[in-house]
Amino acid sequence: MRIFTVLLLLIALIPAFGHHSFSAEYDANKPVNIKGVVAKLAWVNPHAYIYVDTKDAGGKTSRYAFETSSPNALLRRGWKRDSLKEGDEVTIDGYLAKDPRPLTDGSIHGNARMVTLAGGKTVFAGSSADDGGPGAAK
Repeated sequence: MRIFTVLLLLIALIPAFGHHSFSAEYDANKPVNIKGVVAKLAWVNPHAYIYVDTKDAGGKTSRYAFETSSPNALLRRGWKRDSLKEGDEVTIDGYLAKDPRPLTDGSIHGNARMVTLAGGKTVFAGSSADDGGPGAAK
């Protein structure tokens, strides 16, 4: 019976290992402020993503993939599926991933902390930065 109880406890803990903290994947020493155009939105679990195209001074376009919170958490913060649309101009404050390699689609990986719309409205992205990231409640 004791082995069965231990096994059950271990099985119950498996989902906890799937969640990553901010510091496991992102670098608090690599803040970014990206101004660009929303290229794509992915309302997927466990984290929604905002893909932003931006141009450097030479006109070269780079795409960033910013992780946010889960779609459910974004909805609780007042976001709707149409809060951002492809083509919207945004500024995203966030942090780059520790791994500098692009994602499989070529995007630069980041974690969004704050999204500012073209009109100046600021929306908290609610990301894993709340879980040990810079400025998180201690």
